Amino acid sequence: MYATRALRMMPTKRMMRLPKEDQSAHTVSQRLRKLRSIPAELIPLGVVVGFAVLAAGYSSVRKFYVDKNLRLARQNRKDEPVEHH
Repeated sequence: MYATRALRMMPTKRMMRLPKEDQSAHTVSQRLRKLRSIPAELIPLGVVVGFAVLAAGYSSVRKFYVDKNLRLARQNRKDEPVEHH
């Protein structure tokens, strides 16, 4: 009764051999050099998505501060009847 080749569960060569750079700690300059590996087509997309996230955050925070009709906390709790279930 020998184990078949499929049941040995050996990692492939690709998994066993990682480049040394991916395993070591990175300094700030090394991380900045990694930015060059980002395709140039993705940089405008990142700028647009980043701007959209900032605009959504700004408009949400502004809505909370400016809108006086928006109720952010419960009010007049003394007048409400207390229900016990």
